[in-house]
Amino acid sequence: MEERRFLGLFLLVLLLVFQAALPGRGDDDDDGGRLLDPRKLEMFVDELPDMPRMRGYGVTEGGKLVAGNLTIGMYETMWKFHRDLPATRVFAYGTSKETATVPGPTIEAMQGVPTYVTWTNHLPPRHFLPWDPPPPAATPGSGVPTVVHLHGGVQHSASDGHSLAWFTAGLAATGPRFSSPAYEYPNQQPPGNLWYHDHAMGLTRVNILAGLLGAYRVASPAEEAALNLPSGEAFDRNLVLFDRDFRADGSLFMNGTGNNPSVHPQWQPEYFGPVVVANGKAWPYLRVLRRRYRFRILNASNARFFRLSLSGGLRFVHVASDSVYLARPVPTRAFLLAPSEIADVVVDFAESGGATSIVLRSDAPAPYPGDPGDKAETVPVMKFVIERGASTEPDTSSVPATLMPHYPKPDVREATVTRRIAMYEYTKEGTDEPTHLYLNARSYMDPVTETPREGTSEVWDVINLTDDNHPLHLHLALFVAVEQRSLRRVDELRECMMREVVPRQERGWKNVFKVRPGTVTRVLVRFRPLSPPDSRRFPFDVTAGPGYVYHCHILDHEDNEMMRPMKIVRY
Repeated sequence: MEERRFLGLFLLVLLLVFQAALPGRGDDDDDGGRLLDPRKLEMFVDELPDMPRMRGYGVTEGGKLVAGNLTIGMYETMWKFHRDLPATRVFAYGTSKETATVPGPTIEAMQGVPTYVTWTNHLPPRHFLPWDPPPPAATPGSGVPTVVHLHGGVQHSASDGHSLAWFTAGLAATGPRFSSPAYEYPNQQPPGNLWYHDHAMGLTRVNILAGLLGAYRVASPAEEAALNLPSGEAFDRNLVLFDRDFRADGSLFMNGTGNNPSVHPQWQPEYFGPVVVANGKAWPYLRVLRRRYRFRILNASNARFFRLSLSGGLRFVHVASDSVYLARPVPTRAFLLAPSEIADVVVDFAESGGATSIVLRSDAPAPYPGDPGDKAETVPVMKFVIERGASTEPDTSSVPATLMPHYPKPDVREATVTRRIAMYEYTKEGTDEPTHLYLNARSYMDPVTETPREGTSEVWDVINLTDDNHPLHLHLALFVAVEQRSLRRVDELRECMMREVVPRQERGWKNVFKVRPGTVTRVLVRFRPLSPPDSRRFPFDVTAGPGYVYHCHILDHEDNEMMRPMKIVRY
């Protein structure tokens, strides 16, 4: 209680002292600017970039792997999203302003070899996007607050990017949970796909929209070489997808008027843009050979879901979901990817027949799932241009029948606690417009109620009482979706007992899962390392520091308090 009073007082003092300087609207928030007609942008004219790669480890003269030390800054810079669009002001990660990119550099880490990153804030005094800080947002008065979360990372909470551990340029102002901008990522977790992004309380949606995101890989050559999946920079690519809206002058557009201006001047329930961006380019193309490619596809949108498919009936073969390999590959013709979710797939363009190009496309409604009966428009995401003739090098890659079957199998009988987590959206009387979203009717600053014990597993029954699909994300922990059941009236009890099928490619260990509206989703949460499976302790003290959180990963929901603290206690 004392700690909560202190945090509340701290934020109140900041709010009162700097109220006159609060960034209620950004520098570029003149809504009178002419919006871009996306139909005027020609598709498939920019080549898909491969973002700069940074090695998160060192190599001695004798070939031994040692810890890596990186310094990555956050800069205001300009970025070209399309050949025919003027350069756009963005916030971007990089080692310098000149090398910063959107998305940021891909960090390549090695399993078991620590990566040390010092995050530096070089952002200007004011944000260029409109935002109003719902309590308890970061409100320093001058400077853009940022803090970096490695999504899917297993790290000490002091290096987890706690939302109240934010800091401004030159550490002129810091949040109540701030300790240091130097983070340690142990990388003592299974090989897989992660991503890093801003996590400042109340600003996550605008900071990520501005460009603060990037991919992160954990590799285990000894384990992964035996799989013989497509490898090498040309054939193993990250695809970072998101949507944006622009003005005709190239600037990012975010509506500066909220649904409830008297409550939140700028906040809106979800952000959607008509332009689909892949690796920082609008509707790009990639030249490919008639062979297998591996694509690590991240949905980094604020709120947009992608239901992805390939023209010509080409299929995906899923090899991993989020940060963990599947036990066995799963083929699909189409799949749904929520904000913050990662699908790791292999596509064999040798199966394209005589086609000279294949289009990656999406037909998910926005917001998702939309109104019953509504049919969403199918929109292109990017194009694969298939080179004529055969490759000069034979494709020796393959997709094995088994991938990583040695990970622990989920068993709900091992759960020591069952918790119920209710998702609810509150609205303004008379307008029915959303005002805020809570988990279990509690705000982010309410006392901690989830105190799992290290080394144990728990069952969480997540009850979605809203009309939205909420991608649930837990920091530190991995979980498996056991089942989803529809909620029905008593006179429809039989239907209530019907289970909704969890897609095969999502039945492994994950850190994000889509909680469908009107369902109870049962997940088995593991508060112990996945590997080695017999370990009950993490390689650091999970009970120390500011603690962890769980939240909806629709950024506009997370920023308006659909997030709760979580404190791990000793085994």
